[in-house]
Amino acid sequence: MADFDIVALGEPLVELNQTRRDPRQFLQGFGGDTSNAVIAAARQGARCAYLTRVGDDAFGAQFLALWREEGVDTAGVEVDANAHTGLYFVQHGPDGHAFSYLRRGSAASLMTPATLDGGLVERARFLHVSGISLAISTSACDTVFAAIARARAAGVQVSLDSNLRLRLWPLDRARAVLREALRHADLFLPSMDDMQHLTGNDDPERTLDWVRDAGASGVVVLKLGKDGSIIDDGKTRTPVAALRVDAVDATGAGDCFAGSLLARRCQGDDWPAAVRYANVAAALSTLGYGAVDPLPRAAQVLARLGG
Repeated sequence: MADFDIVALGEPLVELNQTRRDPRQFLQGFGGDTSNAVIAAARQGARCAYLTRVGDDAFGAQFLALWREEGVDTAGVEVDANAHTGLYFVQHGPDGHAFSYLRRGSAASLMTPATLDGGLVERARFLHVSGISLAISTSACDTVFAAIARARAAGVQVSLDSNLRLRLWPLDRARAVLREALRHADLFLPSMDDMQHLTGNDDPERTLDWVRDAGASGVVVLKLGKDGSIIDDGKTRTPVAALRVDAVDATGAGDCFAGSLLARRCQGDDWPAAVRYANVAAALSTLGYGAVDPLPRAAQVLARLGG
C-alpha cells in the first residue's frame, strides 16, 4: 500500500490579494497551483505530501507551517538559504482578476531532479504536476519530466493540469512541452481557456479530439468553468454539470477541482462521482477571496451534494 494518496510537485507562491474596501490594501494569503491542489486534497481526507523548494525567509517558514497545519507532509520541501520564496499580487476589476508575479529566481524555480532523491514520488498513488511547474524554468521542467519517469517506473499514476501561463513561456514551446507531458499522463486536466490558446478553437468536442490526437491515452477531464466538465475515458464522453453559485473570486477553483478529484478517486469514487464532487468543491471555493482560505472541507462539499 502506498504511503501517500497524492504527492504534488511545483511552486508555492505567497499571495497578496487586493481588498475590495481599499484597492491600495492587500491581504496576505498563500497560493501556487499544485500547493493549492494538495491542500484541497488534504481537506477532503487524502494523505498528501509536497515536493518543492522555499527560501530561508519568513514566507518560506509560513508555508512550512501552513502545510503541516493542513496535514501535508513536508519531508520533500528543501529550504534554500540563497533564494527567495516567490509571490504574486491579485487585483480585481470589471474583467475579473489580474495577476502580477515576482517569481524570477525563486527557490522553487531552481529545483532540479535531485529534489526527487528522497523517494516520495515512488510512495504515492498519484503524482500531480502542472503546466506551471513545467514553465517556471528549464531545470524545473527537467524535474517534472524526471518525476513523471520515476512515477511510471514505480507504477504511480500521473496527473497533469494544463495550467497554461503564457507570461512564463512562448506558446509554441508551451504547446510542444505540454503535448509531450500529456502523452505520459494517466489523468489530464485541461481547461477550455487553456485549450483555446493551444488548439485555436473553442469547441469542446474538437478540443478533446485534439488532445487524443496529441497522444493522450489516459482519462481526460475537460474543465468548462461554470458549464461543468466533460469526462473522456477514451471510449465515451460524459458531461457533468457544475454547481451554480454567486462567485466572488475564482483564483483557486481549478486547483481545488484537481485536488478534490484526486482525493475522491483515491477514496473509491468512479469518474462521474469524483468529477461531480470536484465540481461542487471548486464552486464552493469561489465564495471567498484567495486561493487557500476558501478551499472547502469534505463536510461542506458532502452537505452541498446531499442538498
